[in-house]
Amino acid sequence: MSRTGELAQRGLEVRAATASDYEAVVGLLRSASLPIAGVSPALTDFLVADARGRIVGAVGLERYGDSALLRSAVVDPSARGSGIGHALVQRLLDGALDEGVRAVYLLTTTAEDYFPRFGFNVIARENVPAAVQASVEFREACPESAVVMRKFLVDH
Repeated sequence: MSRTGELAQRGLEVRAATASDYEAVVGLLRSASLPIAGVSPALTDFLVADARGRIVGAVGLERYGDSALLRSAVVDPSARGSGIGHALVQRLLDGALDEGVRAVYLLTTTAEDYFPRFGFNVIARENVPAAVQASVEFREACPESAVVMRKFLVDH
């Protein structure tokens, strides 16, 4: 059975976020000490993990041409280790590929060991496209000390 199927059996659904999920998503981000700067109240290009009406995880994607920034990956502490984070990130990456994104970047201060399982590698900040570097996440929300990672979705 797929990871998504296993989650569904437990009453969990990974779905596109809606504006009505905003407060729950912001609450998760704040509780995890993750930045909320630049998170649109419409939650455009966000996915959430919904446990029978309770948001227990979220992840977002900001597109910049054929590059994108994965941001705000968070899972409620009570739901960690259950596969929710993996399902959210994998579905986000699959959707990005379907939409023509060639490379996905992220910044992290705590999850450098988590993202290599998806094919992300640490890179130098200067190797990030200018459009992604101009994002709120790069300019304001994450410290200069954050680790920068990249995953190519298609051969480059």
